[in-house]
Amino acid sequence: MMQIIMSETKNKLDLPIGLPMKNWQSRERPPRSVIQGCSCRVEPYNSEQHNRDLFDAFVRDTDHVNWTYMPYGPFDDFEAFDIWARATCEGDDPLFHSVIDLNTGKAVGLASYLRIAPAVGVVEVGHIHFSPLLQRTTLSTEAMFLMMKRVFDELGYRRYEWKCDALNAPSCGAATRLGFVFEGIFRQATMYKNRNRDTAWYAIIDKDWPRIKKAFEQWLDVENFDQQGNQKHSLNEFMQA
Repeated sequence: MMQIIMSETKNKLDLPIGLPMKNWQSRERPPRSVIQGCSCRVEPYNSEQHNRDLFDAFVRDTDHVNWTYMPYGPFDDFEAFDIWARATCEGDDPLFHSVIDLNTGKAVGLASYLRIAPAVGVVEVGHIHFSPLLQRTTLSTEAMFLMMKRVFDELGYRRYEWKCDALNAPSCGAATRLGFVFEGIFRQATMYKNRNRDTAWYAIIDKDWPRIKKAFEQWLDVENFDQQGNQKHSLNEFMQA
């Protein structure tokens, strides 16, 4: 549950105001460089290197379930996907990344930084599309952790956002599991695929990060997994500890 903390700082009119940011400096934009992990790496999207792998991974979702809450797709063939990806995923904002399975060397999912605001230290993670090869794996959790580490540890941002269709229960559940705090629903925020979208907002702020980072590190530790790769303790257990 989100807690609203009243400010004790007041101006000369005795009105409560936000804490001063006297030493704040604008942050750098996320760089186009690889973020290396143990089971995966997150690297800047490259159409020539990634599109075929991504398409082959996405078509494993034969019922197109994963496209339900995306504003685009599904795509009937590789050519259609390739055209869309080259037109959509090569810009600076959203800044798309591919998740690479280190065991196979293949791209198995997409995620991006978007609504990047270096001046105030805010960025959103979105356009998350994890193929069946990535869903419910250690790789998927580590990929999200790596993107968080870049935002908070490397770049020093203050706020990391997650937004999704409020009816997208898997995405809402994933946000909560990963440590994001639910902040509310923006009703009729937008439309896509000729239907309304109420948008659920989640966020992690820099004050949350040390606790969340520790939980991820504990969960990802090799000692937390048995010889079959099954977790001994859930990420939520570490988050709540």
